[in-house]
Amino acid sequence: MPMKIGTSGWQYRDWRGGLYPPGVPQRRWLEHYAERYLTVENNNSFYRLPPRETFESWRERTPDDFVMAVKASRYLTHVRRLRDPAEPAARLLAAAAGLGAKLGPVLLQLPPTLQADPGTLDACLTAFRAAAAALGMRAPRLAVEPRHESWWTQETRQVLAAHDAALCLADRRGRPVTPLWRTATWGYLRFHEGTARPWPRYGPQALRTWAARLAGAWPDEADVYVYFNNDPGGAAVVNSVQFAELARQAGRTVTRVPAADELAGLLGS
Repeated sequence: MPMKIGTSGWQYRDWRGGLYPPGVPQRRWLEHYAERYLTVENNNSFYRLPPRETFESWRERTPDDFVMAVKASRYLTHVRRLRDPAEPAARLLAAAAGLGAKLGPVLLQLPPTLQADPGTLDACLTAFRAAAAALGMRAPRLAVEPRHESWWTQETRQVLAAHDAALCLADRRGRPVTPLWRTATWGYLRFHEGTARPWPRYGPQALRTWAARLAGAWPDEADVYVYFNNDPGGAAVVNSVQFAELARQAGRTVTRVPAADELAGLLGS
């Protein structure tokens, strides 16, 4: 499958005049986005889980091939800190099931103060599979983004591999902030902040290096999800287009991204 490239969210006011022409009303931004990207990472679900009806609406408003990754609620990751995961996992999947076949990976971003507890992580990942089975749905792919260095152990790696869960590779300021582990048959990468100007864009060298890393770690037929979280000023949109071209040059097939001529104002800034 092609490398799936998108952004973390789609509703940013400063993308008007860049990704979104002035004549496109905000209520139509998702449709406009989904015509230009195959995938998006939904960050709003981290702050407030939308009802199932909202997920169903997103399913109906997007093309058949669209995929939405969903960030797990902070109630599970930051309040409960992965403990007692059965209820929040079931609640998340019951709502996100409204996406149907368009449901992509579920991202568990852990708080930076949460130190390693592989047993609790294993129980949490198991709870998602149990919740999916109870709902009669296919278990979603799970990506985990730890942010405390105590997680970088072989025990953590083994827990992730046992569930075919992806270690979420993450970059900040052009440097990996996670080990470059391949723990699953598929991959997940998040770009948080680059060092190029205007901030927080990434420069071509950082993007080229990541394209080569992914091409070396997974075959072209593997699913690799790549999301740009550096949204201010449309940086995520610009970098996603640039990364797609660099990934092609590295021999990878990629999903659709906006045409460069649509972003002339952003690319020239």
